[in-house]
Amino acid sequence: MNTFRNILVAALLMLGTTLQAQDMIQKQNIRLLSDRMTPEALWAMGRIGGYAASPDGRHIVYNVAYYSVRQNKSHHILYIMDADGQNQRQLTTSAKNETDAAWLSNDRIAFITGGEVWTMNIDGQDRRQLSQTDGQVEGFLFSPDQSKVILLKSLPYYGSIKKNPDDLPKATGRLVTDMNYRHWDHYVETIVHPFLASVAPDGTIGQAKDILEGKPWECPMAPFGGIEQLAWSTDSKQIAYTCRQKEGVDYAISTDSDIFLYDVESGTARNLCKPAGYTAPKSDPTKTLKHQKVNSAENLQNNPGYDQNPKFSPDGRYVAWLSMARDGYESDRQRLCLYELKTGQKRYVTESFDSNVDDFCFSDNQKDAFIYFIGVWHATENLYAISWKGEVKQLTNYQADFGSLQMLNNGRQILAERHDYFHPADLYVLTPNFKKPERTAIQQITRENQHILSQLASGTSEPRWVKTTDGRDMLYWVILPPHFDATKKYPTLLFCEGGPQSPVSQFWSYRWNFMIMASQGYVVIAPNRHGLPGFGSEWCEEISGDWTGQCMQDYLTAIDDACEQLPYVDRDRLAAVGASFGGFSVYYLAGHHQKRFKCFIAHDGAFNLESMYTDTEEVWFSNWEYEDAFWNKDLSENARKTYENSPHRFVDKWDTPILCIHGEMDYRINANQGMGAFNAARLRGIPAELLIFPDENHWVLKPQNGILWQRTYFDWLNRWIGK
Repeated sequence: MNTFRNILVAALLMLGTTLQAQDMIQKQNIRLLSDRMTPEALWAMGRIGGYAASPDGRHIVYNVAYYSVRQNKSHHILYIMDADGQNQRQLTTSAKNETDAAWLSNDRIAFITGGEVWTMNIDGQDRRQLSQTDGQVEGFLFSPDQSKVILLKSLPYYGSIKKNPDDLPKATGRLVTDMNYRHWDHYVETIVHPFLASVAPDGTIGQAKDILEGKPWECPMAPFGGIEQLAWSTDSKQIAYTCRQKEGVDYAISTDSDIFLYDVESGTARNLCKPAGYTAPKSDPTKTLKHQKVNSAENLQNNPGYDQNPKFSPDGRYVAWLSMARDGYESDRQRLCLYELKTGQKRYVTESFDSNVDDFCFSDNQKDAFIYFIGVWHATENLYAISWKGEVKQLTNYQADFGSLQMLNNGRQILAERHDYFHPADLYVLTPNFKKPERTAIQQITRENQHILSQLASGTSEPRWVKTTDGRDMLYWVILPPHFDATKKYPTLLFCEGGPQSPVSQFWSYRWNFMIMASQGYVVIAPNRHGLPGFGSEWCEEISGDWTGQCMQDYLTAIDDACEQLPYVDRDRLAAVGASFGGFSVYYLAGHHQKRFKCFIAHDGAFNLESMYTDTEEVWFSNWEYEDAFWNKDLSENARKTYENSPHRFVDKWDTPILCIHGEMDYRINANQGMGAFNAARLRGIPAELLIFPDENHWVLKPQNGILWQRTYFDWLNRWIGK
């Protein structure tokens, strides 16, 4: 695996020259020009995606994506290895992407290529196509007895955009009739439904029936939901699925999704979250749902918030899912809800963990631990366990983040990925010890990018605590460059997190990558300010309705403490950078920083909150965070303060160079926000640049755009605060 897998290999594979590509994999080795991370080295890295263990726990199949900068594309390849990481070998033989691998037996693997379900042996041979859908399959899930399969397929949808006349096939106009006409990065002209099909003895998939036939709802939910939002019961007789049964304005203002239990034999479904005949209370769509009847104490028992990602227990007694309590609050604490199928009793088993449950799995060996889960606490994402008595224990304590848990079917181990600021995701096997957590063992089983990492000098990261202006303790990360010399002064970046309630844990990003920032000679200060999970619900929730209050003071507290207490931080060469809410933070600090910073970089940030309120496609976000539509005459105090402190109102105080970046396919925070900020800066005579991507959304996903982003980012920093 320590061989050349970068741009050339991906390009060759996508061109169909498979044998030549495999030859290059065997013979070439990547050679970096220096031991510093560069944008090109970052995009040459393979990215581990989905993975699955065989039923007997002996083998693991996993996906790796490689990116060709020249082709401006990605290529997905499947690999297999023993569960201890030995005998890694490539399964891909096609120039097409091969993804979504799942085990049918200890000897057969199912996967998607060309929009169809295929199967192959564990040596990659005997490939057979199982489905015939004209390339429509977007995901699949076989029943435990393999007599049936769920297929995810998209259907035309005209609930918000009217169908154009048949005699105008080249018309590009869209007649919009309701809200939710575009979402994240696309116009909503299709929705995904789950289809149920029988599987013949030879594995061939028959005709599929739409589980939600005639219903205008999506399953899984846009924009990020996948097959994890559905699950089979252990007896193959029922399907649990996630669905938000709303359209138009109701969809735009609500986060209320539910878990449904579909009976395969009868074809009927029941809602596990709400009683039969439930009707949601009427709500004012121009005000926060926080204080409306839908979130009353009486209605909270009906699970009006996000409920998603169900999983059945191995003994078939329970189904569990991730659950948020309140409607309209996308960042509510995500708890683990346990539903007993026989009695219908629901209980929340992670109430003592005052942070989010991000993923979970049932234990196969339930003598001690009942459920394992990962969650963030004090800026790291570690493994926890729940006992039958409801006791929650932390089993790992690494300065790293774990993700996507799966039981290895020997019942004693867990398969997960792990990453940190200086290491992209690799696969690990954990052997948990509930009685003695300190003895929980961990084994790394992939080293996908070791051939690149071994040539790079690594920086370091360390936590530091400081008192905030309201007397609380705040953790901020200090990320130091490779070959760090404490006697020197370094230009320093204040990193402003997005969300606004996303943790500044040990994440690895292919854009906001702290390793490459440090490699370019910058110290990074990354505060876990008010409004971030991992420090208790009170700390996390204090940002809603207070975007420009305590959290902004926290940013200044962190950078001031770094300047005063860390002698290597050059207070004369400071920059503030961030995306999304972090971009908003940069725009706000530009008018309130009192000359601390020498330059700013804002990516996809909100600039004018009045415009943002009606621009964004997910109104529940603005309603919860601002509390009121700006035109309401009875604005709450928080709403009044929010609009009065919108960054665009302080452009007259801007005095510092600023780089604005935005994607025109970003429908969460529309591109007019970045354009407006850039135009305002130039009209004020302030040095400014605008990097605009017509074909990118809230993120930057295309290889050449990604490298352009990195080069522009560092060119701007080097111009104003670099050496």
